[in-house]
Amino acid sequence: MSYKVSIRLKELLEKKGMSQKELANLTGIRESTISDIARGSRTVMNFAHIAKILEVLEITDITELIKLKYD
Repeated sequence: MSYKVSIRLKELLEKKGMSQKELANLTGIRESTISDIARGSRTVMNFAHIAKILEVLEITDITELIKLKYD
């Protein structure tokens, strides 16, 4: 069995009606970094970035942002 971690940032931003640029401004995270996270091309994520994103999006359950899939 193999595992795959996916970040659901793009979905969450659409659900909240927020742009990547707005999230970048509110979190203080570079817009290019937000874009990489939303596209799933970022392979390493900073815990501080995760915390800021969760705080701004008012998410208390990390599984709304990070999903673990089993293959």
